Formats: sequence, structure tokens, C-alpha cells
Amino acid sequence: MSLQQLTTVWGENITDKPLQEYPRPQFVRKSFVNLNGYWDYAITKNDVLPSVYDGKILVPFSPESPLSGVNRQLQPQEFLYYRTWFTLAKSFVKDIVLLNFGAVDCICDVYVNGQLVGRHEGGYTAFSVDVTSALKDTDNELIVRVRDFTDTKYYSNGKQSTRRGGMWYTPQSGIWQTVWLESVPAQYIQGLRITPSIDTASVTVEVTSNFDEPVTVIVYNGEKEIMKADGKNVVKLSFPNGICRLWSPEDPFLYGLKVISRRDIVESYFGMRKFSCAKVGKYYRLMLNNMPYFHNGLLDQGYWSDGLYTAPSDEAMIFDIQKMKDLGFNMLRKHIKVEPMRWYYHCDRLGMLVWQDMPSGGSKQHKSVTLLFPNIGMNKLKDNRYGLFSRKSEAGRDAFIAEYTEMLDQLYNCVSIAMWVPFNEAWGQFDANRIACLTKDIDPTRTVDHASGWHDQGGGDINSMHVYFKKVRLNRDDKRAVCLTEFGGYSYKDAEHSFNPDRTYSYKKFDDIKAFNDGVYQLYERDVISQIGNGLSAAVYTQVSDVEDEVNGLYTYDRKVLKIDPKMMREINRRVKL
Repeated sequence: MSLQQLTTVWGENITDKPLQEYPRPQFVRKSFVNLNGYWDYAITKNDVLPSVYDGKILVPFSPESPLSGVNRQLQPQEFLYYRTWFTLAKSFVKDIVLLNFGAVDCICDVYVNGQLVGRHEGGYTAFSVDVTSALKDTDNELIVRVRDFTDTKYYSNGKQSTRRGGMWYTPQSGIWQTVWLESVPAQYIQGLRITPSIDTASVTVEVTSNFDEPVTVIVYNGEKEIMKADGKNVVKLSFPNGICRLWSPEDPFLYGLKVISRRDIVESYFGMRKFSCAKVGKYYRLMLNNMPYFHNGLLDQGYWSDGLYTAPSDEAMIFDIQKMKDLGFNMLRKHIKVEPMRWYYHCDRLGMLVWQDMPSGGSKQHKSVTLLFPNIGMNKLKDNRYGLFSRKSEAGRDAFIAEYTEMLDQLYNCVSIAMWVPFNEAWGQFDANRIACLTKDIDPTRTVDHASGWHDQGGGDINSMHVYFKKVRLNRDDKRAVCLTEFGGYSYKDAEHSFNPDRTYSYKKFDDIKAFNDGVYQLYERDVISQIGNGLSAAVYTQVSDVEDEVNGLYTYDRKVLKIDPKMMREINRRVKL
């Protein structure tokens, strides 16, 4: 099999200091040293610190990706080591220095100058390490040791596979998001939880800190200060005259926010919006700002032909979001992956709703449960049968909940996220009703798709259907909105821009681009537009771009060819509404 290396236009112009933008727009400090760039790496058979390194790796691209310069797959029994050095200016250092990682897949130990300073499990969420006590005045050695079991243990791994092919993709290992340093005072602001309420025209800011003093919270409209209040822990601010500008995909207006303590300052933003589900006429509908709103979206897997999990640049992330918005879509379902915080910021400011999946995990799937039974009508098995659902390990279930709650907390302030999706197609699903209730306890401001596709347990806010090989027939539901959460998957293969010339994976193949476009048009007419009046409340087409063997994207894997007629797609999407 001859695989074709495809490079994006951003990858063609990669520098030795990639992704230099501030990585966390939802919680900004002026203190910032970006550590992305070339580090030493070594892949070993044991956990003994290597005396000699194998070469250079371009952080934050995983060693499996072409842009890393390594192009080597880490095996489950191997160890991956990173090494770099940094020196901090005296003007940078305050009382505490924090080392931040956007994400490291999957288990890592962090050493500074030979001292173990932190450990993290879970490949999709950010973490910070206090490295102050280990620092020197001159060069500081930073070493990160990684283990990644991919799909051989219960940890969340999404669609990564040690045996890639079809709908399973090249695995990722190690550092795959930005690494950076910040310095804070001894008493500092550790986190914010921002909750808008359009019903009361107010916003509540919960402040986590390591001090017991009041803070000042200021809200801005552009550069203009419009609200200000002091308080401890929880500060509520009400808009003057009860008037605020609402956020929506059509008007993605964001308010600025600043939180000031005696020693620390952080900046953020928020949007005034409300997500809910309510009965409108005969059917339950998804609501935006107390009005029924059709979520018209695409499955977005977030893979890149040259960076794999890691977009080659900030502009590349913006490209996918903006191009889908230009085609008339208002939602992306971020599928089995958590993106860098800048991706969500771009959705917030550009006006793109997000359905956020939790990356799947568990032991080896029982294909009868995940594929066979649902296709013969057995799609409501009880998910407390842990062995059947690949969740026999109690430690694995506990790890899922720990990672899931970390994700919910990390992404809470992202304005555009409308829906949480803990489980997809029974991949490691368990106790979905309990997980839906847990989700609502942590975040009552958003809706939940508790079991996307099949093996519905009757919980959450939506009745979630995946339909690929047959005509859509809507489920009846007297409590929840009915949503087509995956459909389509139509393919046209552009040979010049195809990752795998020898294999095509899709749900319906077309030999020429006109037939492909005609097929998509007819599909939307039959399964979406005609069903809205029958209660359909959302639709998620598969998918934004090709991914490896899959060629069912609107764009090719390298994002160089748009296969769908943009004029036709915009015309379809003008009609996909309530």
C-alpha cells in the first residue's frame, strides 16, 4: 500500500517556532513565554533516562506526524522522552512560575533540572505544574517522559488506532498542544467560571484563587467600561437598564472581562446567550436565546494531513471554521477530540455553535454492540452491562469520569459550546443516564446528547439518530428534541489529493464530482429539509474534510480542494431552518 504524503499550505510554510499565539484566550495574562520549537527526543524500551537522544522533534507536533520531523509511531510498550532548555529573564519571574501544557497524550511525568515536578494522566486536557522550587538562575533543563497505550488500555484515545485503516486513524503520542510558561504572584487568581443569564440580563463570575480577599470585576463593550463590581469568590453584575446584546451565530458579539486582585490581573470574555430545549407546538426543539433554532452542522474530526491532531497554524484552525460558516452552516460537532482553546475562541468570535464530544475509550469494542445490533434494530441495550459495552474495568470508568469532568471544567467558559456529547455509538458507553445527570450538575447551562447514535437510555435533552444507509424515519419522542446527529458520508475521491490511493472508505461513493454534488443535494432535500416540519431539530453531515482513508469530506484532507459546489451548499443551507 502506497500512502501519499499531503501537505497543507500552512504546513508548507511552517517555521521553527510554530503556533506562537497566546494559547488560552479565555484566561489571559501578560506573563507568557512560548516553548514551542525544536526539542530533543528519544524513544526507548524502558523508563531509564536516555544518555543519548535520537534527534530533534518540532513541538507541539506528535512524533507520528510529518510536521514533527520524526514520522515514527510510538508503540504501547515504549517510552517517549523530550528535552529542552529555557532561561527566564529576571523581569519575568515574580513569586511563582507555572509550566503549562495544552495537552499531552497520554500519561506524562515532568522533570525540571532533574526534579519531578508534576504528573498528568489523560491525553486531551490541559494542565499546569508549579516549577518554582526547581528553577535555576541560568539554563533550566526540562524533560517530559510519556507513555501512550493508544487503544490497548482503557484510556481515552478517540479514533486513534494501533492498526489504522478505514474509520480508524494514525495514533498520536506525547505533546500535541502548545507548551508555555507564565509567572504569577504568590497570591494569584487560579480560575474563572463565567455564567451569563439573558433572562436576568446579568453575568455571574466565580473566581478561584489562593487568597481570601475581594476582587474587582469589570465588563467592557469594546474599549468602554460598562459594568464594575467588587466581591469575594462570586461576583454578579447586572446590565444597565436590563439591556444586553445577545450572542448568536448571526451576531457573535463578545463582551470583554477583566478580573483584578491586589496582586494579579487576568482578562477574558463572554457572550450573552442561552441554550435550552423546550416544546414548541407539537415538538420539542433546541432553543437559542429562548427561540427555536435549528442546529445545522457538520462532523468535524480535527485531523490534518501534515499535523494530524495539531493544526499547522492558527490560520489553519480559522480556515475550517470560516469556510464552513461561508457555506451556510451554523454548527460543528467536534468529534471524539478536544481542540486547543484557541479553536473554541475562534468559534466564539466567528459565530459557530459547537457540539463537544468526549473522546472515547474503554477496552476492545464488541462490534455486535457498536455495529451489528444497531443495524438490525437492536439499538437500546442497557448500558449497565459493562462487559458488553467494553467498560468492565472500574478503574477505566473512574478514569473516564475524571477526564470528562476535567474537559467540562476546562471548556465551561467557551461561549459557542451548545451541547455536550459524552458517548458516541456505544464506544465505551456506560451509565449514560447517570453521566447525563452528572453533566447537568456540573453545567446546567447546556444541553446533553447522552448517547449519540444508538443504545438510547432515554436521558439527556435529545433523541439522537445516526442514519447512513437508508432513508431517515424520525423517532417519536414526547420528552426530547429529535436530532439527526450523523448522516451523509458521501464521497468523491480526488486522486491527486488522496492520502490512500488504494483504498476508499465512505458510506456512498460517486465517481465524478457532479454526481457527488447532485447526491448531496438530493440527500438534504429528502432527509433534512422535508423532515424539519416533522420535528427534526438538528442535522450533522459527515464531514468537514477527508481523513486518511475516509474521503467523505467537503474538503480534501489537505484542505486544497473544495468538493462541494459552494453556491449549491449555501442555497441548501438557506432552507435548513425552522
